[in-house]
Amino acid sequence: MGFIVFTFFAVFLLIASGGLLLFYREAMLERITAVINPEMKPKKTILGSIQQTGISLGGMVERLEGVLPKSKAEVSVVQQRLIRAGYRGDSALKIFYGAKILVPLIFCLLAAVIGRNNNFFLYISALGLGFLAPDFWLGNRIKKRQKRVRLGLPDALDMLVICIEAGLGVDQATARTARELRLAQPVICDELGIIVLEQHAGRPRSEAWKNFAERTDVDSVRNLVSVLVQSEQFGTSIAKTLRVHSDTLRTQRRQKVEEQAAKTTIKLIFPLVLFIFPSLFLVTLGPAVIIITESFTKLNH
Repeated sequence: MGFIVFTFFAVFLLIASGGLLLFYREAMLERITAVINPEMKPKKTILGSIQQTGISLGGMVERLEGVLPKSKAEVSVVQQRLIRAGYRGDSALKIFYGAKILVPLIFCLLAAVIGRNNNFFLYISALGLGFLAPDFWLGNRIKKRQKRVRLGLPDALDMLVICIEAGLGVDQATARTARELRLAQPVICDELGIIVLEQHAGRPRSEAWKNFAERTDVDSVRNLVSVLVQSEQFGTSIAKTLRVHSDTLRTQRRQKVEEQAAKTTIKLIFPLVLFIFPSLFLVTLGPAVIIITESFTKLNH
């Protein structure tokens, strides 16, 4: 039964994805027609219905967030985690708390479909897992975004060095880097764009970069901010400092890869013992065991 439910959801997702790709061109033509001729009444398309359904579901999830009791401290922590995952919209917090109500109900429904008997422990497990599932998902999104920031930071630093050595200031170099690396490193450029916006709003440079470190919560970014603040205070060359820091980050990345490669031999012990060695014993000793068994059978007769 579980395999049937999983297959149903997989087929549903494939059909939905194909439908979105199929009707995207129609929606684009409709938007162009609406811009050219605003008086023309837009036709109702399948993609528009899907989008309207998604908006309705989002509104329903937002309304569910009021059911869950929460404190101001908890809301602050969750909002900070959402920002670190890249969700800065006003509705992100409401959708997250609404999902903590909706997902347990969906899990209970799946438990009722899969389970043949009314097991109370199964429903309690489904409620607990559904309540914690949004937190696990959000933590996974945070780790992925932090990894992208960590991997894109050396490229951003190289671009900053090039811009500063070309004669631009630090603020102008940050804005230019955010524009140039938009396609290659979108996550790090998004954060640099926020730094530029904060500086345009009148926030000091050091405070804007410290907020960048708080938003990402990455050790390499914190070290970079400390280096920039110290370089600005003591008047040292920022370009040289950034180049050295970029080389240090690449060296640390190389050392981490070498460390993971060295751990591979230890990690291979468990698959060797559990899967490969029994197969080898079966292949090598199996024929001998069969021959010995047949020999003893003939001797007994």
